[in-house]
Amino acid sequence: MTAGPLAGIRILEVGHMLAGPYATMMLADLGAEVTKIEPPGGDISRQVGDAYFASLNRGKRSVRLDLTTEAGQERLGELVGGAHALLVNLKPSAIHRLGLTYEALKRWNEQIVCVALTGYGLAAGDAPAFDYVVQAAVGVAALTGDPDGPPALPGYSAADNSTGLTAALGLLAQIVSGRGGQVEVCLRDVMLSQLNYRASAYLNEGTEPRRLPLGAHSYYVPAQLFPTAEGHLALFVTHDGFWKSFAAEADVEGFEGFPTMAERASHRDEVLAAVTKALAADTATGWEARLRPLGVPAAAVRTLPEALRATPEAVVTAGEYRLVASPVRVAGYEPEYGPPPGLGEHG
Repeated sequence: MTAGPLAGIRILEVGHMLAGPYATMMLADLGAEVTKIEPPGGDISRQVGDAYFASLNRGKRSVRLDLTTEAGQERLGELVGGAHALLVNLKPSAIHRLGLTYEALKRWNEQIVCVALTGYGLAAGDAPAFDYVVQAAVGVAALTGDPDGPPALPGYSAADNSTGLTAALGLLAQIVSGRGGQVEVCLRDVMLSQLNYRASAYLNEGTEPRRLPLGAHSYYVPAQLFPTAEGHLALFVTHDGFWKSFAAEADVEGFEGFPTMAERASHRDEVLAAVTKALAADTATGWEARLRPLGVPAAAVRTLPEALRATPEAVVTAGEYRLVASPVRVAGYEPEYGPPPGLGEHG
């Protein structure tokens, strides 16, 4: 079997909970050797639950070090000397206090890549920067939910996961450059970046972001959730060809009068009313089965358990845990998906 694309790359991780550990787990899945440097009490996520910890730390090694001691710092230096990168997910003050920056560690290894994953930046203060707090602060919560209801949040840790992936990208980019150095990624900046077209519309056209019913897209019509005879359907009509195929299959009343996206957008309420009426004739799964062969983007709304049962190939075994597989598929390479490490298991 082909070795992973990151085989031979050694990465150190210092941090807790989600964003940092998720970043390094993605790298471990691709063949990197990842060593968690944990404090005497371990990563806080161990206290959340074994399944939670496993979901972020499969296939890693664990070394228990007290970085507040001279002995801990000496051992850190030894590990840095043999590593390609260090990813730290702590408050800025802790990163500086524990000497986990490139400036502090380059004496051990000038080629080390140091990634600081923080809430607002390495030079910022220690204001709490948990996932939901950041999503509220940057405008995500204000954009989510029914327009007549309160702001809402996604049902998963969107900011932590997105920032973890971005940190992994920054880490690999600096390794590829062949230079050591400091890389910074923060939750606030990542989430603002992911509001790309919303931010651009406001900055360049003065368009105020607004919530629309049923998660409707601000540009495309119809592109949202719709009730059906049973269940809800996500329909995402992004160009006129999709509209023609969908409207003909669903027998949408008067659809010939709105052949272009511009016309549908300018008659949003009328179009949505006609589509809603047409979709009441079948169930969500029925529409999915009818529309997919036509190439129309549509899916019945499913629960996570339903989605996992429908995609058994996405579930893998890591030790005694069943987890979701890496989303990165490399031809000829199959990750081993080792178990999560016991605290201090490797030294």
